[in-house]
Amino acid sequence: MLVLLSAVCFGSTGTAVELGAPDASPLAVGAARIALGGALLAAVAARPLLRRGRPTAPPHRLVGVVAVGALGVVAYQPLFFAGTASNGVAVGAVVALGSAPLVTGLLAWLLGGVRPSRRWVAATAVAVVGLVVLAASSGEAGGASPLGLVASVGAGASYSVFALVTKHLLDAGWTPTGSVGAVFGGAAALSAVLLMITGVPTGAGDLAAVLWLGLVTTALAYVLFSTGLRELTAPTVATLTLAEPLTATLLGLLLLGEHLSALQAVALLLLAVGLAVLAVPARGRGRVAA
Repeated sequence: MLVLLSAVCFGSTGTAVELGAPDASPLAVGAARIALGGALLAAVAARPLLRRGRPTAPPHRLVGVVAVGALGVVAYQPLFFAGTASNGVAVGAVVALGSAPLVTGLLAWLLGGVRPSRRWVAATAVAVVGLVVLAASSGEAGGASPLGLVASVGAGASYSVFALVTKHLLDAGWTPTGSVGAVFGGAAALSAVLLMITGVPTGAGDLAAVLWLGLVTTALAYVLFSTGLRELTAPTVATLTLAEPLTATLLGLLLLGEHLSALQAVALLLLAVGLAVLAVPARGRGRVAA
């Protein structure tokens, strides 16, 4: 439930940008989002350490892991916003988060020896079919932009890196807020450097969007996300967060007036089925349904 709630927060990201900062640079908005939200997450993570009075530095072997996670967070932002700018909030979010489970599962298997469960394979297979159907819509009038799809897939891969790094830190004994705070603290530092180059968004709508992105879709959402991640495997979490593109789709249709072709509607339906397959527990289905 915590992961699904975080996914709903994530799902408002593209809509917030389209409503508040449609003409702002994706790189500038993404950097401002992480500079604000990452600093808040780092402060939350540092509070218990300061209360003890003896903050300790992480082991050297984990510093590199944190740095890789920070790079994944920073790379995700411009790629995600570029994808939604090219193909709309609904399609861009679907591809970004829909591609993440496959990449996450494969990386977890190759790098960590974590073999995905059969249910994960089935759920992800259905989701991948949905992505293929969505890509096929690029041949239609008003279909998806191939370059935008590439950007969204790149965002999904960047998200996968973050998910695996966070899970690794949790398995190493870090707390949920500590792991996310460390990764986003590093990302905030990198984003501050980017803001010196791109400039800080200054319009009223830009600032409102950045505040929402930093406070709700980053600080709050990732605390919920990391807490849920502690009890689940990274591939499972990545598939559960398919609720994000579903949320983004509803917001895009209801608030932004976006329209979906028949093929795109089928693709979203397949993604919803994939999420449902994984979300329902293997045992006690009747009790859960009731």
